[in-house]
Amino acid sequence: MAPFPLFIAEASSNHGRDLSRALSFVDAAADCGCGAVKFQLFRINRMFAPEILEQSARHRARKDWELPVAHLGPLAERCARRGIQFSCTPFYLEAVEELRPHVDFYKIASYELLYAPLLEACARTGKPVVLSTGMATMDEIRRAVHTLSSAGARDITLLHCVSAYPTPADEANLSAIAAIRKATGCPTGWSDHTRRASVIERSVHHWGAAAVEFHLDLDGKGAEYAAGHCWLPQEIAPVIARVREAFAADGAGFKEPQASELADREWRADPADGMRPLRHVRASWKPEAA
Repeated sequence: MAPFPLFIAEASSNHGRDLSRALSFVDAAADCGCGAVKFQLFRINRMFAPEILEQSARHRARKDWELPVAHLGPLAERCARRGIQFSCTPFYLEAVEELRPHVDFYKIASYELLYAPLLEACARTGKPVVLSTGMATMDEIRRAVHTLSSAGARDITLLHCVSAYPTPADEANLSAIAAIRKATGCPTGWSDHTRRASVIERSVHHWGAAAVEFHLDLDGKGAEYAAGHCWLPQEIAPVIARVREAFAADGAGFKEPQASELADREWRADPADGMRPLRHVRASWKPEAA
């Protein structure tokens, strides 16, 4: 049986550079039942080309979303205290080393899938790598996996992803999870932008998603919430709980009497006469006192 998937809460830029708020994302992720929380480490002048920043006030405004490096240590410590993994996406090469002392695994974004030096830098750390595959062709995905493994990555998880914010549910194309897994041999999961419980549950129960990433906001006031792809804690917690309940229902994988039915075993029909309960029970049975 497949193990319970790793649920990864993506804080995106909804922290607003406020450490107290960022720490609350860790707590919310843990309280929701996640196994990991993820942030993003970028600098806009290392992400967007100068000719874009010169012309676009919208892209320049993302400077207000940059996560301070000084927040990494406290976030990692809070994750350790809450018993969940800490991850962060590096968007520039130096970020890989800045994150190295703190993260349990690296997450590489879909937009950086083609940037081999970043993939190689993450791989060389020896830490696990999770890679989103939004917009990518299968050849591009295979090439990225080859780049990671050639540079030393031994623990690679791929996330099928549709890089639309939000993603229409009928474009989720969840069957790609199985296709990517077959083509690469890597554990493959789902990075959700649909904000649809049915899509997440289908990705796990039917397509065997090894991990599920989703965007989280605390209160609807985060910078990315208005776009429509971010979950609130009270929305995602019941989804994770249902998935966990369903996994618990799978059982041990073989047939045996369960604890809740043991008492009734003695009340089965006796093989000698077909009457209930078994004969040895009848011999000494007395009704309970009223």
